[in-house]
Amino acid sequence: MTALTREHQLLGTFVTLADSLVDDFDIVDVLQRLVDDCISLFDASAAGILLLSPSNRLEVIASTSERSELVELMQLRVGAGPCVEAATGGEVVSVDDIDQIAHRWPAFATDARASGFSSIHAIPLRLRDSTLGSLNLFRDEAGALNAADAAAAQALADIATISILQQRLVEESEVAQAQLQRALDSRVVIEQAKGYLAQMRDIDMDEAFARIRSHARSTQTRIGVVARDVIDGRLSL
Repeated sequence: MTALTREHQLLGTFVTLADSLVDDFDIVDVLQRLVDDCISLFDASAAGILLLSPSNRLEVIASTSERSELVELMQLRVGAGPCVEAATGGEVVSVDDIDQIAHRWPAFATDARASGFSSIHAIPLRLRDSTLGSLNLFRDEAGALNAADAAAAQALADIATISILQQRLVEESEVAQAQLQRALDSRVVIEQAKGYLAQMRDIDMDEAFARIRSHARSTQTRIGVVARDVIDGRLSL
């Protein structure tokens, strides 16, 4: 790849990740695009991303091939290795030669060599004190990732991290909005039930609400459910 073409591709990858911060996007598609681009950008044989799940388990979220997925899954089974170290420790783990880590992570080293990998560069997906996972570059040839490539890969990982956090904020916002809407809907039902009881029992609104609330507490039922039962005629108070 010529320097100019590589620069254009790198800029294109940055633009794709940046667009995900403002447009409607699928985070899996974004991360898949990232690992696919890493193959040619950094002369990698395969690339993959591990993310911490809500249950705090590392999961493969994107992978360029079955080969990288296999190695990462094997790594997860043994629970150790450069990718897990980067994801849990929050520091870059660069392995110039797999043989260098055979004493520290023998199971991972054996699996990586069996799959034909000779070097690995694992970058944490980290923002301040939060580490979400790792971007992992697998290479067939031994040797370090040069300084320029390491810096570019780190920059891509940083933007990917922000994209993931942005997606989580959107999801949390949507959950919060849904919860708020349910609360508002429930309040409407309660008001209707109060009016219904007040009219049917010839009592004021405070007494009507007191009956609804008392029944909800005594039966450990949600007050909105009690109100709905009153309106639908399933409950007489």
